[in-house]
Amino acid sequence: MRRHPLKRHANPSHCSPSGPPSTVGVRFIRPALSGASATLVGVGFARFAYLTLFPAMVTAQWLDGGGAGLLGALNLVGYLIGVSGGRLLAKRISVPRSLDCGMLLTALSFFACSWNGGVFWLAVWRSAAGVSGGVLMSLAGPAVQAIVEPAQRGTAGGIVIAGVGSGIIVTALAIPPLLEWGLPVTWIVLAVCTVGLWAFARPAWPQAQILESSERANVSSAIVLIVAYGVAGAGMVPHMLYLADLAVRGQGHTFSFAGFALLLFGLGALSGTLMAGRAVDRWGGARSIQMWLALQAFAVALVLAPPSFCLLLGAFLGGFGGIGATAVALSRAREIADETAGIIWQYATASFAIFQAVSSLALAFVFAHTGSHNQLFAFGLACSLVAVGMVRWLE
Repeated sequence: MRRHPLKRHANPSHCSPSGPPSTVGVRFIRPALSGASATLVGVGFARFAYLTLFPAMVTAQWLDGGGAGLLGALNLVGYLIGVSGGRLLAKRISVPRSLDCGMLLTALSFFACSWNGGVFWLAVWRSAAGVSGGVLMSLAGPAVQAIVEPAQRGTAGGIVIAGVGSGIIVTALAIPPLLEWGLPVTWIVLAVCTVGLWAFARPAWPQAQILESSERANVSSAIVLIVAYGVAGAGMVPHMLYLADLAVRGQGHTFSFAGFALLLFGLGALSGTLMAGRAVDRWGGARSIQMWLALQAFAVALVLAPPSFCLLLGAFLGGFGGIGATAVALSRAREIADETAGIIWQYATASFAIFQAVSSLALAFVFAHTGSHNQLFAFGLACSLVAVGMVRWLE
């Protein structure tokens, strides 16, 4: 496809450094680790910790299966709100203050969920955790990349995104033993850890300013990427919400087994994200995203198979392909739009959130009426295959 010419600006990022030029690109590891703390809390904790907590809350009779699924769906709806409003919030009160708001709201939501106040109470605070996660995820990466030199942006962005996989690993290891002390203690520990990570990250929040751009890119490829990434997000909803519940209540395994599955999911996410940049450098973004989404589809199909090792392998490949596809899609956006990749990435992230929110609500309804995990993962497989087909034949 023919690319539209791109206009050149001195600062290609949608967030520009507001500090003195001499500080730009200096010691980028510290702000990158602060950004990783934001994604670790906003997605690794606020979303993926719930995978293990889901069956525990049902077993403790805080919720039934349908109610627990609804809470997971509302978290994704809140994420969509946070993604959509993150840039507007940052324009009004600055990026660092917006990141502070995200960390504070996440910590408050964890403290609030330590009390069993019923479905409505828990739904409000799980939605709030989704909003804060969307704000943190939409702002941390672009803001960090804005204050580093172009040659360091890929590395810095990779560190920020690696926070998601790191959060999954931490929660998979920590939550099963914490649950022996009870659900309230588990939620409170998550809140305390969030406050600690906030204290670590806050001094190095990137001082960046949100800018607008009207540049154009390869529109056809951009649309395919945006829609396919959203459909792929819908395909990952069963992994993100029901994997642990499938292991515990669907297949009769222990919480420790479910925690191990989530650990593999996190390890897959971390390795898939870190390998994404090298894959794009070697094979290009268009081919790499086909490979990563194909691995996602294969992972969902594996989870549908009865043997236990299939669930574990499907968990690892689901993280590798499904979460790793985020880094591949970001690199593909750079190929399509060069300096204007941030705008395409904003639309792609919103598409991901919309498809996940709608599909999660639909799956919560289906699960409440059928109790069938197989139907949920069959839906995930269908969406994953559609996404593979889009990037394979429409690019």
